[in-house]
Amino acid sequence: MNFLSQSWLINRRHALRAMGTCISLPMLECMVPLRAAEASETPRRSAFVYLANGVHSLNYQITASGKDYQFSRSLKPLEKHRQVITPISGLHHPGALGHHHNCINLWLTGGKLGPSDRNTISVDQKMAEVTAQHTRISSMEVAITQESLAWTADGVKLPAMRRCSEIFASLFAEPKGGIATQRRALRRKASVLDDNLAEVRRLEHKMGAADKGRMEQYLTSVREAEIRTRRADAWLDTPLPAVSDADRQRTNRDIAETQAGDYFRTVYDLMVLAFQTDVTRVATFSLGGEGQAIAIPEIGITESRHQLSHHGGDPGYMEKLTNYDTFAIEQFSYFLTRLAETKDLNGQPLLGSTMALFGSGMSYGHSHGNANLPLVLAGGEDLGLKHGSHLDFNKEAPGFQGYSLGPDGTLTTAHYQTCSRPVNTDAHMSNLLLMMAQRMGVETNSFGDSNSLIEV
Repeated sequence: MNFLSQSWLINRRHALRAMGTCISLPMLECMVPLRAAEASETPRRSAFVYLANGVHSLNYQITASGKDYQFSRSLKPLEKHRQVITPISGLHHPGALGHHHNCINLWLTGGKLGPSDRNTISVDQKMAEVTAQHTRISSMEVAITQESLAWTADGVKLPAMRRCSEIFASLFAEPKGGIATQRRALRRKASVLDDNLAEVRRLEHKMGAADKGRMEQYLTSVREAEIRTRRADAWLDTPLPAVSDADRQRTNRDIAETQAGDYFRTVYDLMVLAFQTDVTRVATFSLGGEGQAIAIPEIGITESRHQLSHHGGDPGYMEKLTNYDTFAIEQFSYFLTRLAETKDLNGQPLLGSTMALFGSGMSYGHSHGNANLPLVLAGGEDLGLKHGSHLDFNKEAPGFQGYSLGPDGTLTTAHYQTCSRPVNTDAHMSNLLLMMAQRMGVETNSFGDSNSLIEV
């Protein structure tokens, strides 16, 4: 019996009786968190996908703005999604300029990473502060090389999962030893946190101002861990979502046992499942860090992405980097297709209620240029987004003379200057993140280094 074939108009009281006797019955209430089932409005969701080391800019950049743009070679896989995506050019993070291997850490925070700087909260975690009350898991972090995109308010990077089996188990598997064993373990963890807090309070009387400041940061981390522990305990009484055999088979892949494309699509399938069953409403997926992005041997790429990005003008490396870009964008296109064909709890396509941002914190990897970031925003039309155009902030800059095109109409290497120094110094990526946060229900007028609000 497949939960996707069930009528959403099933009798609620009958479903509750079924859950009381057998939680594995594929009823609606088995896959919808109880608090979310009572919500009157469609859940709002966001996904963030990170591509390390920028792109091969000459084959990526779209040169015409507005609705009449032509897809570049690298972005061609997204052409079928034209009406539900917005390619964006010209944005940058001022705090990331000059920090080539810290781009991933600032991509969703808009913070600074100088010698004395501590990172700030990432936008996905700001969103999770609003959505976590409705879901079993506050947010989902996946990273191929453990380079998570998510940062807490304390500037602490959240751990990320890598293996698909681990991700699946975290979303849908029963706890080892049963619920009672898991509850005892969670409560033991909570009591340890309480003991830590009590000890710290006793020590505070002996501390100076500097130590108290450092201790306050520690206490904030402890409080966040305690909240997560209590939430995990509370959700033990909520039946886990039912998952069909077909979806179990689709998501039963691990990177060590399959090709990269299968792995990418499996992670995307897991993200779709997590959104569909309302296990979480916020997810991040890093395809690798600036120094660690994986090779793609199935398309003839045995070099790391970092190696290809430092191509030095080598035609072979530049071609492989373009193929890598196109490959990654093809997988993102698959994600959008799955979101479009999968219905949410109200029978509407998930893509309408899900904003998905794909991009990089770097533009031109060879010289570590991190202006003119490659970004594509998709979905979220139910949240008020309007797509179908190329949003180009370079062309809004005073004095911008247009992109450097050769006689054949293709970009010349002079374009790399656009990727290394911001053309529009006021065009901060945090303005985009602020807009996304507001569309998710975050009540704020600023985020990171935002200086205005982008409308899409």
